[in-house]
Amino acid sequence: MLDWLRMGGYGFYVWSSYGMLALAIVVELFALRQRRRTAQRRADELRAEQPLRPAHFRGNSE
Repeated sequence: MLDWLRMGGYGFYVWSSYGMLALAIVVELFALRQRRRTAQRRADELRAEQPLRPAHFRGNSE
């Protein structure tokens, strides 16, 4: 098992590369979640700023 973890002397490089990749993925997931929340908040603000219009101006064919 230790031979497999050492990877022929390159274990530190290999496992640290996997660790950095995992860290980058976690950071990216948190950043994506934050950007989504910010975009949703901004969209809600823009919707709240729009004046209410009669139904016939919204594209309803009734």
